[in-house]
Amino acid sequence: MNDFSNSKKYNIGEFSRQFNLPTSTLRYYENEGLIKPQRYPNGRRYYTEEDVSWLKFLNHLKGTGLSIKELKQYIVWREQGDSTIPQRLELLKAAKHNFLSEFSEIQHHLQILNDKINWYEAKQTGIISEDENFAEYLQVLGHHE
Repeated sequence: MNDFSNSKKYNIGEFSRQFNLPTSTLRYYENEGLIKPQRYPNGRRYYTEEDVSWLKFLNHLKGTGLSIKELKQYIVWREQGDSTIPQRLELLKAAKHNFLSEFSEIQHHLQILNDKINWYEAKQTGIISEDENFAEYLQVLGHHE
């Protein structure tokens, strides 16, 4: 779809700065079929506000851990229209499940890190005895390693 209307158009440099991505990454995404910039008659690529919205969403999907292969599959289904909504929905639900599992693990890591910091600070200030080890401290808190 060529868009020669009055809407904002971004060259690759502007587009890359907007997303803080190198132009090489945008070209890679294009080669992989993840983004599809428009072309001027002279062959130079440009991006539209629609591309801005799409790349924002694509970055959200990538942020949940979807692989390039999964992103490409999502795009194929998207291009096929509403008949593929069940497949896209299944992919997104699986991504959500996987992301929430990873997020839970990250939260646990952060909790242990905070517990260790608190343990050291409590040892420094004498709030807990010098001979209490970290495993005992976690047990008192009801946390596990």
